[in-house]
Amino acid sequence: MPIIATAGESKSFTPAPTGVHQAVCVDVIDKGMLEVTYAGKTKTQHKVSLVWQIDERRDDGKRYLVYKRYTLSLNEKATLRKDLESWRGRPFSREEEMGFDVESVIGANSLINIQHHTQGDRTYANVVSIMPLAKGMVKLTATDYVREQDRTETSDSDASGSEPLTVDDIPF
Repeated sequence: MPIIATAGESKSFTPAPTGVHQAVCVDVIDKGMLEVTYAGKTKTQHKVSLVWQIDERRDDGKRYLVYKRYTLSLNEKATLRKDLESWRGRPFSREEEMGFDVESVIGANSLINIQHHTQGDRTYANVVSIMPLAKGMVKLTATDYVREQDRTETSDSDASGSEPLTVDDIPF
């Protein structure tokens, strides 16, 4: 299947609103081994992203999505561990430290605190803390979301119905 590069178009992007929101985890995305530079040192780390839908809706009626990327580690200093313990409301047992399936949080509800961060001319919604739901809160159910690993490629023709390029169509 060809990999097509385009210049793309500049899309307007409205980040999720700031504050505390009820959320449901809808995906855990394995980013694989990525090169990361921190404090002048470069190393390769296994990364994952957690994805939540929050209770507020965008102008198109769909819920906002927020993402947070983590190093896949339950080391006592790891952000993933700190966030999961805060979300669960309890520390990991020694047995859980030996192997915790991060995908087990898919479908779990939480309260997340979102803050905006501006970089250049774009503003991003960052998840800065995660807490369990307050007692008595009705759980949120995921809507209009397909896990990244379950998404299918587009068909052999694009949405306009034109046929894909072949090797013979390429001028070099």
